[in-house]
Amino acid sequence: MRKEPLVSIVRMDPKEMSDGADALTICYSYECTPFGELLLAATARGLCYLAFVTTGKEAVLDELKHRFPNALYKQESDAYQQHALTLVLGLETTAEEPLSLHLAGTDFQLDVWTELLKIPFGDKTSYGMLAAKLNRPKACRAVGTAVGNNPISILIPCHRIVRSSGALGGYHWGLDRKIALLAWEEEHQQQKHALCSNYGSETLKKEK
Repeated sequence: MRKEPLVSIVRMDPKEMSDGADALTICYSYECTPFGELLLAATARGLCYLAFVTTGKEAVLDELKHRFPNALYKQESDAYQQHALTLVLGLETTAEEPLSLHLAGTDFQLDVWTELLKIPFGDKTSYGMLAAKLNRPKACRAVGTAVGNNPISILIPCHRIVRSSGALGGYHWGLDRKIALLAWEEEHQQQKHALCSNYGSETLKKEK
């Protein structure tokens, strides 16, 4: 059974973000997945960025560098990136230790991203419901902005946020990818339910 969250957020120290994050060394790599090519990046303390390549590798790398302009960058993979990739591909559904996400953000942003981690695999929720869970029912717009600034695609599942009307709404990395991710999750949930149903039927037959 899938246990969530498989990741945990570690907040960046303000000192790490000072002077354009010049104290950080960030390793990054590009990986192909069924959902599209990804840029994965990590510090020595955890994954700090996971984004789809939408308009080219240089463009998505520039987005990363905009967040950490003075960090030292090395194009190489590491254990954090590989761990993240196994989670993205669904190769790991339980973990003795969650993947660390080393993130910079305001208190409110981190609260929103943490709440996103609580949305079960295969489920969806609305901006309004997310705001209510944060005890900020009138902060739907601010919640939407924080969701849009999520630096970790897929693993912090902002694709599971829809409008209260049921419309899918936007997605930073493209609506087509949001549709594909939701469809993949729905398919896997249906397969899991079918397996459980079949197992229950076979158990009853044996008991008879």
